[in-house]
Amino acid sequence: MREIVLPRRILGLCARLALVAAMPHGAAAAEACAGTLVEQGTVTAVADGATLVLEGGCIVRLAGILAPEPPLGRDAKDWPLATAARTALEALALGRVIDVAPIPAGADRYGRGVAFVGVVDGPKSLSEAMVAIGLARAMPAGEAPSCLAALFSREREAREKRLGLWAEPYYAIRAARDPALAEREDAYDLVEGRILSVGERGPTAYLDFGRDWRTDFTAVVSGPAGEALAARGIPVSSLEGRRVRLRGWIEQNNGPSLRITDPGQLELLDDGG
Repeated sequence: MREIVLPRRILGLCARLALVAAMPHGAAAAEACAGTLVEQGTVTAVADGATLVLEGGCIVRLAGILAPEPPLGRDAKDWPLATAARTALEALALGRVIDVAPIPAGADRYGRGVAFVGVVDGPKSLSEAMVAIGLARAMPAGEAPSCLAALFSREREAREKRLGLWAEPYYAIRAARDPALAEREDAYDLVEGRILSVGERGPTAYLDFGRDWRTDFTAVVSGPAGEALAARGIPVSSLEGRRVRLRGWIEQNNGPSLRITDPGQLELLDDGG
């Protein structure tokens, strides 16, 4: 992802969003998924299927989702349907007045404000709207825990109808034993399979989906994510033999792997979820 640098002159909405995000969040944060008004702005451009540019230059990314992205380097290619996703978001938001409710973290590593966004005379949640038409996926990253159920529900409906990216092979749910995962570096994928064994090394846990950890797919569960799962009654040690769906960025390190830093990245499939 290329770095986005905001000009020094842009202090208005972006600065106010940062201030609001730093404040204690109570009821407003809990309702933010539905588009609770914190600030309003007008969308003057759409950078991609999840990123808006507002009047004055403030850049806001929709919380809780990942849309197909445009090329991020000289030799990189568009993710499939990146143009369709941007066009769809333009149809929903370009030139419209929006309600903006920032997440507590405020901004992402690229300087974009991260927020729940609703259109004043349109969809109350652009994140849900983009997932519902199949042009974005839910992305648990500590941004939208109160909204994941709604985002997962919209995603499931779009997947069942094979809308948008769900009809595109690039975004197909991968089998954990699929050898093609070895070629999927720096791709955000959904991966399904049965956990063969669980290993723990200090606070980190390793979910192995094959017998050879050096070549087979592995999920690496961070200490905080493991604690959060345990608090939900799902200790990592209980996952052996369970069938799961994981989502995250694929890495290549002794075979394909995926880091779980948010409990929402793991869905149980063998008991109704």
